[in-house]
Amino acid sequence: MDAQQIFLLGLLGAAMVLFWWGRWRHDVVAVSALLVAAVAGSVPYGDVFSGFGHPAVVTVALVLVISRGLQNSGAVDVVARRVLPPVASPSRHVGLIAGVSGALSSVMNNVGALVLLMPATLKSAAKAKHSPAIVLMPLAFGSILGGLITLIGTPPNIIIASFRREATGTAFGMFDFAPVGGIVAIAGIAFVTLVGWRLIPEARRANLSAVELFDIGDYMSQLRVPRDSKAVGQTLTKLDEAAVRHEAVILRHFRRNQRIDRPNRKQLVRAGDLLVVEAGPQALGAMVSELGLKVAGEGVGAIERLSSGETVFAEVVVLPRSPLAGQATGQVRLRRRYGVNLIAVSRQGHPFRGRLQAIKLQPGDVLLMEGFPERLPGVLAALGCLPLAERDLQVGNARRATVSVGLFAAGIALATFGLLSFPVALGVVAVGLVLLNIVPPRDIYESVDWPVIVLLAAMIPIGKALETSGTTGLAAEAILALGPSFPPLVILAILMITTVALSNIINNAATAVVMAPVGVTAAETLSVSPDPFLMAVAVAASCAFLTPIGHQNNTLILGPGGYEFGDYWRMGLPLTVLIVVISVPLIPVFWPL
Repeated sequence: MDAQQIFLLGLLGAAMVLFWWGRWRHDVVAVSALLVAAVAGSVPYGDVFSGFGHPAVVTVALVLVISRGLQNSGAVDVVARRVLPPVASPSRHVGLIAGVSGALSSVMNNVGALVLLMPATLKSAAKAKHSPAIVLMPLAFGSILGGLITLIGTPPNIIIASFRREATGTAFGMFDFAPVGGIVAIAGIAFVTLVGWRLIPEARRANLSAVELFDIGDYMSQLRVPRDSKAVGQTLTKLDEAAVRHEAVILRHFRRNQRIDRPNRKQLVRAGDLLVVEAGPQALGAMVSELGLKVAGEGVGAIERLSSGETVFAEVVVLPRSPLAGQATGQVRLRRRYGVNLIAVSRQGHPFRGRLQAIKLQPGDVLLMEGFPERLPGVLAALGCLPLAERDLQVGNARRATVSVGLFAAGIALATFGLLSFPVALGVVAVGLVLLNIVPPRDIYESVDWPVIVLLAAMIPIGKALETSGTTGLAAEAILALGPSFPPLVILAILMITTVALSNIINNAATAVVMAPVGVTAAETLSVSPDPFLMAVAVAASCAFLTPIGHQNNTLILGPGGYEFGDYWRMGLPLTVLIVVISVPLIPVFWPL
């Protein structure tokens, strides 16, 4: 092992530790590692940013734009409403949800499929009186499994296809993943339907609805302003500052039973006014003491007053790309900047009982927000939050849905029959959706998951450096050394297990970039075809079922489902074992060694 190989292995190891730690975003870690490799001379300066023009990166971006088009047209909403009715039997309900999410994610990005189906799934669960915990994990796992079926179902498949082009001169096609991926997906969904959902802890399955996680009545109070109160004559804005010091939030201002607070909150407080406040017991006591207020009522009475105006409540989940992620709620200034109130926060199935203004929000957190109905949808979109309620269909969706699906199908057909390359065909579809205004120009860049794009673009040159330096050869030799006398099928299993373990620690796309060249090198060493080894990496890279951080879909359901970190492996571990047991003998049947 020479100095460059030692350096690259150390750099890759450090990047993986940082990926797992999660303190910094994956794309920031990947770009930093790339620049370090460039400065050290492991990546030529001319190749540092070559990843941004790589076909795999361009294809992933185009798939995300097309997914937005299918969303905007209402095609997915129509499917969700028609095929996700409430079903009394939990097994049948779970099977329906997992099956629909798997089918949908086979033709669009699996994260987008989950985001579009989750509100309808929660509504269906509420009507069937099933806990969100029973249906959301099967929804997420089904969407991940469905991504195995086609080239565009998940980024690892696109990456593996590009590595196959480099290894053999021909990339995997749109449906080349279907024989193995389809059988694995069907088996996985069957397991989730018949056995998997029963492995979710009873405590989580007992939750009737996500809103019960908040129990906000204990933190809502009505405060009366007496004549000798220090609040008399002060503006509501001034009182807001005092409330923040005491970890409280003034939500409403009433005078003679009429709400009088306005967005600018410059109105003066008078004796006899009533304030609706959110605060814990200690914070409430401190605020009452300083300002000379009197407690007029708590709990239900305060909630009734809060609900008596023209505003509405929205239960939302923080998406991975949300600007709120990693931000303290007090720093965001939701009321001042957006005109909405944050009422409560729930994380991993538990209501947050600390200082609400200081909590740093995370992807998967469930927020209870309140604001004017005409403004709230736009605010939530800007904040990167997904409302946990079914959206109304837009006018004209039937025609737009037909056009978008037809255009998408035509592009896939052109690519499948070899008339156009997949990136070009998908580019034509994306441009068509933009010209038809199904994807407005303002949505083009918003629809692309830029952290994933940057991550891929940064990791591809690093992966190339690992390959050209012979470092991947060392990794392949290490895998082969685990069973020097074993047949290639056993080595295939070892490669798959290694990839599965890695995909639950770091991003699945990064896992594919790292492990694909290892698989190719192992195949060359064994003098066998690289196809089964690449297919094994493709399947294994997407098997991130053990933790909520292994896949974005796992993160998104964490809060709404009321799950805890350790709940995932209960269903995920036997599912992963099942996939490996099925895949290892199945892959050589369709892709001979």
